[in-house]
Amino acid sequence: MLSKPILTKCPVCGKAMAVTKLHCSSCHTTIEGRFEACRFCRLSSEQRQFIEVFLTSRGNIKEVERLLGISYPTARSRLDNALEALGYRVEREQDLRRKEIIEALDKGEITSQEAIKLLQG
Repeated sequence: MLSKPILTKCPVCGKAMAVTKLHCSSCHTTIEGRFEACRFCRLSSEQRQFIEVFLTSRGNIKEVERLLGISYPTARSRLDNALEALGYRVEREQDLRRKEIIEALDKGEITSQEAIKLLQG
């Protein structure tokens, strides 16, 4: 009997599904309780496919671009989305720019008025 991939989101409401039963097909042992699915089970099939290509490419984004026929920004965005789905915080370019402005202000390279203008713009 072929196994189907575990559902991590409810097909009706979209909320997280809970694993409450495990069964051994060999000896028919069944264990019931509340079990946590692995982090990678949280990924959509698209995200799992991307991560598989990323890993087989040894993290080489250029190779991921070539194999998937996507641009660098698309590859980077898909990687960031997968990382977030795994529960990691991803710094977006907007966050990095904000950090650069604050560091420049801290070093005295720009005035507080210039920092405010840059942060708002």
